[in-house]
Amino acid sequence: MRLRNIPGAQETVAAHELCYDGGEKPLAGTWSEIFGNDHPIYLEIGMGKGKFLTTLAELHPERNYVGIEMFDSVLVRALQKVDGREDPLYNIRFLRMNAEDLCSMFAPGEVAHIYLNFSDPWPKDRHAKRRLTSTRYLERYDNVLAPDGQIEFKTDNRELFGFSLEQAEEAGWDLVACTCDLHYDDTMNEGNVMTEYEERFTREGKPIYKMIIER
Repeated sequence: MRLRNIPGAQETVAAHELCYDGGEKPLAGTWSEIFGNDHPIYLEIGMGKGKFLTTLAELHPERNYVGIEMFDSVLVRALQKVDGREDPLYNIRFLRMNAEDLCSMFAPGEVAHIYLNFSDPWPKDRHAKRRLTSTRYLERYDNVLAPDGQIEFKTDNRELFGFSLEQAEEAGWDLVACTCDLHYDDTMNEGNVMTEYEERFTREGKPIYKMIIER
């Protein structure tokens, strides 16, 4: 999908107090100072326009949330959501970066939980390593996740879901839970927060696939 350019997005993101650039000095090990507390960090990689993350941040003030997005024109929409609120969110921050640099931004064990929502499927075989559920990325997550940390992955893409299950098994991760139709699975759908994509795909009648994995 082609991204729509938003005039001034780059400048807005660069100047925003809640947003950090992956090109800055490494932030690994400093998140308790950034947030001013020792609450667990919940990370969404490829957060899009931020509906999912801002909703969770509002529901769970006892957690700290960090969203990673590499496109200014998308990230600026998330910043607008936060800025437009009457009640400020103090437990959310944003990283404008590529997830490949994850280990320079988080120390080993610094992240409690990772969300991957409707990630780019990169459908061509030669691009498989770019998929956020590939063994290449699972190794990065292994470096930053706490020992009891988990990864939650949602997608509408059946092929990507199958690939993700295979990659998790190959990398030695355990499958905690799995469904091929989230919204008809009462157990896994309990407390589910939908992303913008999820709302659209659900209206179109597409099933949502979800897995939860841990070491």
